[in-house]
Amino acid sequence: QVQLVESGGGLVQAGGSLRLSCAASGGTFSNYRMGWFRQRPGKEREFVAAISRSGGRTNAADSVKGRFAISRDNAKNTVYLQMNSLKPEDTSVYYCAADFDIADSTTSSIRAYDYWGQGTQVTVSS
Repeated sequence: QVQLVESGGGLVQAGGSLRLSCAASGGTFSNYRMGWFRQRPGKEREFVAAISRSGGRTNAADSVKGRFAISRDNAKNTVYLQMNSLKPEDTSVYYCAADFDIADSTTSSIRAYDYWGQGTQVTVSS
């Protein structure tokens, strides 16, 4: 059983930056591909970015490409989401998720992920 704990959320002005972290425990971290998702009030949870188990492959939603970057440190059992040029529409609760993966692949499918963190709030003021 993998446990995930997000941190790094907060209030930031438009144009600013934040880095989210997600610390994993309870499994061999390098066996899991990881993803970041977000959910706004009244909206469905949506894909933000994903990274393969080795970190060699990444994928991001069109809405964040060029602004957000996902990375991981397998020695620290942590995945990161660097968010730059933040916009008010990025305001959401951000969740990290883990999926056991034999291949070194990514996925944007929410249904693929078996383990989820509790979320961290990101608020971008205009």
